[in-house]
Amino acid sequence: MKFVIAGGSGQVGSLFRRRALARGDAVTVLTRSPREDGDLVWNGRTLGAWQSAIDGADVVINLAGRTVNCRYTKKNLAEMMDSRVDSTRVIGEAISLAKQPPSVWLQMSTATIYAHRLDAPNDEATGILGGSEPNVPSYWAFSTEIAKNWERTQREAVTPGTRQVQLRAAMIMSPDRDGIFDTMARIARWGLGGSVGGGAQYVSWIHEDDFCSALDFLIERKELDGAVNLASPNPLPYGVFIKDLREAVGRTIGLPAMRWMAEIGAFALRTDTELILKSRRVIPGRLRDAGFAFAYPEWRAASRELASRWRT
Repeated sequence: MKFVIAGGSGQVGSLFRRRALARGDAVTVLTRSPREDGDLVWNGRTLGAWQSAIDGADVVINLAGRTVNCRYTKKNLAEMMDSRVDSTRVIGEAISLAKQPPSVWLQMSTATIYAHRLDAPNDEATGILGGSEPNVPSYWAFSTEIAKNWERTQREAVTPGTRQVQLRAAMIMSPDRDGIFDTMARIARWGLGGSVGGGAQYVSWIHEDDFCSALDFLIERKELDGAVNLASPNPLPYGVFIKDLREAVGRTIGLPAMRWMAEIGAFALRTDTELILKSRRVIPGRLRDAGFAFAYPEWRAASRELASRWRT
């Protein structure tokens, strides 16, 4: 198959690219900084020579967007919004102009679109979208608006010959350097992997193998379009999540942190506490109903498998 992956030079794109190349697929990556064969330059905002790669491609996957692992300043939030909306808009324009448009367009989204809640899980049919929850920082609503605008931009694109899927992805766990698992595993090894803010907030996650397999599944299942949750069927409270991670990396003790302590730590790491304090309790309703089989449905087993590769 012929794949085009926009924003595919990052961790998530590299995961799927390796998998596709290993089975003999052709992969073109759209990136601002080409480094490998198959990379094309684009700016994520305007049409250009890169759009010829989309004409005749089988699948387009758009992962482009400024990292959320940063301080949520007005400038950074604006860049997070613009980079996602602009790249999605211009991908839609390229597909609409293609003489041979791709059969499917997988558009990255995020499980952060759902409300902060502890009472029940969010699936695609009954989940509550965020933005109006009481007793949470007001700026959390902006993250939800980013996700909503991200998805809306794809839906507004005129691509009658191309199936559109929005990937509401949870944290994608792989042992690659500087990914979320690597960061949390190092913190746990330092003895700092305790509960944060009480530890009752839920963590939704997905193993890298299941993430890539889910993309393949969505490409094959032509009846699936619209929003799809990419998350393990078993989200769990942060306190349990981090305990299992500590054990996986060989640490039995982790210092807990109150909310104000987490704020200080996040400031030092140039990131934001929303990433660990917001309760993301998300389950893969549509994948499960369609018969997708998870290789790693439980975090305990997944964390040990990831940790074994992370050590090497």
